[in-house]
Amino acid sequence: MNWTAIGMFLLFVLFTLGVTRWAARRTRSASDFYTAGGGLTGMQNGLAIAGDMISAASFLGISAMMFLNGYDGLLYALGVLAGWPIILFLIAERLRNLGKYTFADVVSYRLAQTPVRLTSAFGTLTVALMYLVAQMVGAGKLIELLFGISYLYAVMLVGVLMVFYVTYGGMLATTWVQIIKAVMLLLGTTFMAFMVLKHFGFSTEAMFASATAVHAKGTAIMAPGGLLSNPVDAISLGLGMMFGTAGLPHILMRFFTVSDAKEARKSVFYATGFIGYFYLLLIIVGFGAIVMVGTEPAYRDASGAIIGGGNMIAVHLAQAVGGNLFLGFISAVAFATILAVVAGLALSGASAVSHDLYACVIRKGQATEQEEMRVSRLATLGIGVLAIILGLMFESQNIAFLSGLVLAIAASVNFPVLFLSMFWKGLTTRGAVMGSMSGLVSAIVLLVLSPAVWVNVMHHEQALFPYSNPALFSMSLAFFSAWLFSVTDATERAKQERGRYLAQFIRSMTGIGAAGAAKH
Repeated sequence: MNWTAIGMFLLFVLFTLGVTRWAARRTRSASDFYTAGGGLTGMQNGLAIAGDMISAASFLGISAMMFLNGYDGLLYALGVLAGWPIILFLIAERLRNLGKYTFADVVSYRLAQTPVRLTSAFGTLTVALMYLVAQMVGAGKLIELLFGISYLYAVMLVGVLMVFYVTYGGMLATTWVQIIKAVMLLLGTTFMAFMVLKHFGFSTEAMFASATAVHAKGTAIMAPGGLLSNPVDAISLGLGMMFGTAGLPHILMRFFTVSDAKEARKSVFYATGFIGYFYLLLIIVGFGAIVMVGTEPAYRDASGAIIGGGNMIAVHLAQAVGGNLFLGFISAVAFATILAVVAGLALSGASAVSHDLYACVIRKGQATEQEEMRVSRLATLGIGVLAIILGLMFESQNIAFLSGLVLAIAASVNFPVLFLSMFWKGLTTRGAVMGSMSGLVSAIVLLVLSPAVWVNVMHHEQALFPYSNPALFSMSLAFFSAWLFSVTDATERAKQERGRYLAQFIRSMTGIGAAGAAKH
């Protein structure tokens, strides 16, 4: 065991538990629990959002993809980054003005509450659980490598800590853990990139030349097509990454933690800068690891495979550039990264159960804040158990790849209905429900039938659906279904819903309700 690394790891976990205890004392209402009381600044929320996005999938998964495939691994970074202008210019301000706790508040603003909240909640839970899987795999492999314990116990430990964070600290604890670990991860990755560049005499040309000289694929790692040779798959992945980012429930939920729409815009501005800088560093980390980790026998087992699996490339590079002390720091920060992200995901899933399903659908708005928070904590426990089970099932998958699949589901389930509810007056309850459900069902069915699950997980010889990324098909179907079932809806309720669009539009642009709009 590496006791220096383990000591730093445990110290960081204790520190984050202290933050959770501090937050628990300040979490008294549902607003505190779900949105940290809406009192964060744009800078704080931007760092927290960046913390959500530069997760285990980014730090561990994308660096591993670049180690294996070269520049094609950047597709996963660039796709996510390309989604931020969409959030900035189309969604952030309107979302903040319309919503309260969840994005279902926005979608159901002028539509029938019960059916819309039901479908939105199921979409949120599906995306949150699937995204949790990627984080659980990363955390499990990290602890397995560091402590030498089995993957089963490693994943169970992560699940227990996740439930503890959310149950006691809510959004306030999750946010501050995100901010702290985002700063530390940015600093740690900056140091890694600096040391890699120093190794190559601060010459990126020398780094790329050395990488192509020692990599099994040679100069092919500098050209596209190594990871996604099929153009349909590439387009589908790009669409999923771009629009899926704008449909992630735990990211959308963060825009309710700031005081107004201006701070929501600032959040995206800061987050874009931090995320873009981080992904630039990952290019150096990924290509540096090809030389500094890939050619070093100490990081390989008897069979020649990377110790701990491909997802641990960045962790091994930390030891290569900074020894055991820096390995401990990066391991602790990577684990805190995973814990903070899974806490945010669990909170978004729990809020869908407690706020959308229990308080708004089952209790028809009559539930007390204490009842809602109690249901949320029970839901967090259930989500934790499911996350552990799914984490065990997908142990061998690359976590950046898993995240790409989750974004495809988010792009199909959440984004079309959220976009249409804010920008198209013709959307009706029937259209919203059918659009969301068709996106959800088609994305999951195509995903199961794809090579990613049908061949790699279920071990069939040939996939029934030839593409690994379903977003191009499932998102298109979701938009089409929402349009078709809305324009063919001639009910009286549909006419009233179309008539309420103007009030929703005024509220989304100004933050002023219908009564206030009439006065103005």
